[in-house]
Amino acid sequence: MDREYLVERRKLSRRVTFWRALTFLIALVIILVAGFYAAGGGQMERRLAHIAKLKISGVITGDDATIKLIHDVEESNAKGALIIIESPGGTVTGSEALYEALRKLSAKKPTVAIVDGMAASGGFIAAIGTDHIIARETSIVGSIGVLFQYPDVVRMLDLIGVKVESIKSSPLKAAPSPIESATPESRAAIAALVNANFEWFKALVKNRRHLDDTQLAAVSDGRVFTGKQGVELMLVDELGSEDQAIAWLEKERSLSKGLPVREWHPHGLAERWGLTENAASILKMAGFEKIGSALEQLGEASRAHVLDGMLVLWHP
Repeated sequence: MDREYLVERRKLSRRVTFWRALTFLIALVIILVAGFYAAGGGQMERRLAHIAKLKISGVITGDDATIKLIHDVEESNAKGALIIIESPGGTVTGSEALYEALRKLSAKKPTVAIVDGMAASGGFIAAIGTDHIIARETSIVGSIGVLFQYPDVVRMLDLIGVKVESIKSSPLKAAPSPIESATPESRAAIAALVNANFEWFKALVKNRRHLDDTQLAAVSDGRVFTGKQGVELMLVDELGSEDQAIAWLEKERSLSKGLPVREWHPHGLAERWGLTENAASILKMAGFEKIGSALEQLGEASRAHVLDGMLVLWHP
């Protein structure tokens, strides 16, 4: 009986080892396939002639992944690019970095911005970085202006009996501060920054949209416009969607008809399909707790971003 028991235990141990190894191999294959498609498509597809399609959505921070994606499209065999914009804006410096990346791309390949629903503030800066802007009739564009906000909690601190002491090298250091009442000097210093960035923003719009001073003044008071109003105000070139964008590339930039449209993604299929999380779960189930946990943390880190500084942002 003892001998039969030991034999059975060995067989069970071999089966467990086999299934654990198989599970690990499946997880490894998933990770390798996700890595192969990490930029949104296989390398073979990128070597073929096509129209690249990439989306700029959410708050713009000028993150490295998006800038690298645009650079990769620039270096690919794409014959043109569709830039789908769905953004209320973001930081001034992030929007500037995105604009510059799109201008470099446009210097090598024709580009069209398609305003999916909103291209406001920093989102509009991205749009004017392309060669041609198309919006739907009900899209939101504009919000040409710069914003700086900070909380003032001085009265609340007084109510709860908290006093914060500061030792500064000069009165304007770290001003304005939420724990100190703003002085006329600190307000003027921040206003100078806002106005400088506002002038930069207006100069971009004036030069890229070919507006005179009167036309610029009519659109640069911070308000938003519909796509239809944007055409009338020369902020948008035409109404339409992806079909009109492709037709423009074929007619105005002599792209061959029938080129396939390939979607490009900054994080690739691994995040779009949740492969990072799935692979982490499989590795944990197979007994590889540390590797699985590290993979989960990597996925969370790739989605994190920080919003700070001067903003070109619109929200209702």
